[in-house]
Amino acid sequence: TLWLDLASLTPHVAGPDSVKIAQPLGELEPRRVNIHKAYLLSCVNSRQKDLREAANVVRGVQKARGVPAKVAPGVAWYVAAASSQVLADARASGDWQVLVDAGATPLPPGCGPCIGLGVGLLEDGEVGISATNRNYKGRMGSKAAHTYLSSPAVVAASALQGYICSPETAISGTALPPSARPVLYGSQVHAAKPAAASSDAANSAINGFPKSLSGRLIFLPADNLNTDGIYPGKYTYQDDISREQMRAIVMENYDPEFARLVRPDDVVVAGANFGTGSSREQAATAILAAGVRLVICASASETFKRNAVNNGLLVLESPVLVAWLRAAFPEAPLTAVTGLIADADLVGGKIALTDSKGTVAFETGLPRVGKAAQEIIVAGGLENWVRKRMAAEL
Repeated sequence: TLWLDLASLTPHVAGPDSVKIAQPLGELEPRRVNIHKAYLLSCVNSRQKDLREAANVVRGVQKARGVPAKVAPGVAWYVAAASSQVLADARASGDWQVLVDAGATPLPPGCGPCIGLGVGLLEDGEVGISATNRNYKGRMGSKAAHTYLSSPAVVAASALQGYICSPETAISGTALPPSARPVLYGSQVHAAKPAAASSDAANSAINGFPKSLSGRLIFLPADNLNTDGIYPGKYTYQDDISREQMRAIVMENYDPEFARLVRPDDVVVAGANFGTGSSREQAATAILAAGVRLVICASASETFKRNAVNNGLLVLESPVLVAWLRAAFPEAPLTAVTGLIADADLVGGKIALTDSKGTVAFETGLPRVGKAAQEIIVAGGLENWVRKRMAAEL
């Protein structure tokens, strides 16, 4: 059970370049982080109420100063509604025109800079602040740029001031004070129910499913390796990319060397929260295109695991294995060719690592692959599985 004291919260800004890093706005603002671009767009934080929140900041600045509010010199501000209906509603309310009159550049509704597409992308060395929900390196443009995430109101205030700041600063010149107390949160651990013993039948493999997989162990020591790192957003809507091209760009935003080092049938082992971020099936199919059939990680995004098995890629969790590899390879590069061979028993639920001399260096358990997942893997993905089921019923 997780708990959070909402009364202890103050506005926060996430970043740079990670949703896992968040700072109270009152502590970040005095650093006067200059920005080059501001974004009020995407499917998640550009609804009508979000656009109104930003427009009200502009209105507040105009009322306080007695002159029209304009975007700060040297800052490009981009705005796009979450949908065509939101755009129509924002225009009808007058909020849209307020933002455009302040110097925001309108973009069409839907995906754009948030996923690294179209105009307004971040260039090398630039800093952006965005009301989107992802800010991984390379997602909104150059990997040499930096991105912060905030609320629509903070984006508007920062666009008008030229640095990351609160609406209060933009309107009244009164900076947001640092938080007087930390955010209060905690957790309570409950005893887990013991798992039921499985039968020999449950541990068997269906026809066509490999009982085991063996290959070189490639270690990716990073935690939170996100789908942008695995398959950059700028390629997401390029439907004509071949499997060979996907193989060449897999892990491009994480480590461009990965595509050169990986070989078919390698077993990839990664850190915690693997595949976090946006849901895109190409993050799984690009790994498959590289010839990898099995990924083992300390933990994985549930969305990624679902996308993976739906496309025929096995993703299993073993924090014990990852902990051993971290200890064995403390200075591992982003992509480490360990020299170990991994033999994974997918039905029996165990893995053994052998070195170049054939000596077993480490053994541990793995989650067993159940019958439902086996059927999807054998079919080559959920789409094929459904197609065969439908054909059998005709």
